[in-house]
Amino acid sequence: MKIIFFEIEDWEEEYIKGKLAGNEISFFSGKLDFQNVSEAKDADAISIFTGSKIGAELLNALPNLKAIATRTTGFDHIDLEAAKAKNVAVCSVPSYGENTVAEFAFGLLLNVSRKISKAFDRIRETGSYNLDGLRGFDLKGKTFGVVGTGRIGQHSIRIANGFGMNVVAFDAYPKTELQEQLNFKYVPLEELFRSSDAITIHVPYLPSTHHLINKTNISQIKKGAVLINTARGAVIETEALVQALKDGTLGGAGLDVLEEEGPTRDELDFLMNGHPNEANMKTVLENNALVDMENVVITPHNAFNTKEAILRILDTTAENITKFASGEAQNRVC
Repeated sequence: MKIIFFEIEDWEEEYIKGKLAGNEISFFSGKLDFQNVSEAKDADAISIFTGSKIGAELLNALPNLKAIATRTTGFDHIDLEAAKAKNVAVCSVPSYGENTVAEFAFGLLLNVSRKISKAFDRIRETGSYNLDGLRGFDLKGKTFGVVGTGRIGQHSIRIANGFGMNVVAFDAYPKTELQEQLNFKYVPLEELFRSSDAITIHVPYLPSTHHLINKTNISQIKKGAVLINTARGAVIETEALVQALKDGTLGGAGLDVLEEEGPTRDELDFLMNGHPNEANMKTVLENNALVDMENVVITPHNAFNTKEAILRILDTTAENITKFASGEAQNRVC
């Protein structure tokens, strides 16, 4: 097969070649778009990441294409209907970082609960060992609310048990057999809000989860609770989040994702360069408000990013391509 990988790092090339020996493989560090699609016109299979937006027009420029192996769990960057119409299989990576993301979520929780970033900034900027304003709180004995009990949510429950926390969870499709296995209790979302000292979000972004936490229900959250989001930014309504942090409904937040993941640093950037989506300016400015809050820790969508997780992504992608070439379907979404 002729296979072309896009959005690839240099170190990944030799690893992939070893996994897919016997195939004709090419690599591009950039995303697949109309500028370079001619390089892939003879490809039997392509592998992409989230930067490559695959629609009907781009597919029409790939007449030999039989398979797309996206190195992601989500696939909203691919027009599945267009792929189906051209009989192009699309395979994803359904699981690669359940422990990876759950560990990062707890890193954010520990950072917020023990004010680690604030303490570090004080040492770095002033050299002061003054402890004023740095008192945190224990996790042991607190109630931990897990929204979404898929693979990542389940691993978060295991970690919370290790910290001696009491765990409650909400899921639109509860797996009741897990309650005894993992030592937690399913409750309605409203009860989880009322009882949890810390809440972590582990749901996919779907129409049904858009603004799952919003202006209407955020006031139900236990006063002073910490909210952690390593899922998707738009699961939480930004305006509601900012207000809840300002009025003390939330005691803090750890956010690896934002509703608008564009520029979030300096408003002068917008004056000089504009913004690619002016309609989202209000959300971007609200994100700037989040950046300036002392009780908020923001990271750049980095929860998935460990070497082990990337290797698991590459292993599964190589398996997906190999299985497809042999006539078997693995992790196929269309």
